[in-house]
Amino acid sequence: MTFEVVVRMARASKREEIAQAALEQFRTRGFNATGISDITSAAGAPKGSFYNHFASKEESVLEALSRYAAGLRFDMLDTPGRPALERLRAHFEFLSADTVDSGFARGCLVGNLGAEVADHSEEIRSAVQGGFQRWATRIRQVLTEAKEAGELNAALDVEEAALFILSAWEGTLIAARADKSSAPLDAFFRMVFEVLLR
Repeated sequence: MTFEVVVRMARASKREEIAQAALEQFRTRGFNATGISDITSAAGAPKGSFYNHFASKEESVLEALSRYAAGLRFDMLDTPGRPALERLRAHFEFLSADTVDSGFARGCLVGNLGAEVADHSEEIRSAVQGGFQRWATRIRQVLTEAKEAGELNAALDVEEAALFILSAWEGTLIAARADKSSAPLDAFFRMVFEVLLR
């Protein structure tokens, strides 16, 4: 293995560590409260190494959004052999468990950035908007499947319902973090799955 290959591998590895640290820092501290030094310190990297991999903090948050989306387990919405609404509930139960396990210290990165940064960065606002649109589309597809299977009221507008469920989820996470309690999560599951989608 040549010296050049070793250096490239080391740099790629450090990029991975910095990108993962950025995701965790943005999720727990927010965009504005997270400095480059917070990210590199969490990654165990020299501060200057950040700019070997990212042109700016904004670029690193776009990478963090992509990584966050990959961890949302959208595959749960497509699990074969399970009823559509059961899959939808399992998806939100997975996300709920992550919130509880973090001690209510982390919310949804997409929602957090939408509230904190969207008015100040068109690039981040566009990424947040795209993330919400893709998520709402996945929810709508599950609701459409449930409606076609006769599991939902035929009059339910699945597009509006998907947008409402996603919006309700984001508000639920804010309330759960503020309360440091699972009560908002419990209310979300009752209202969505026992009232709206019955």
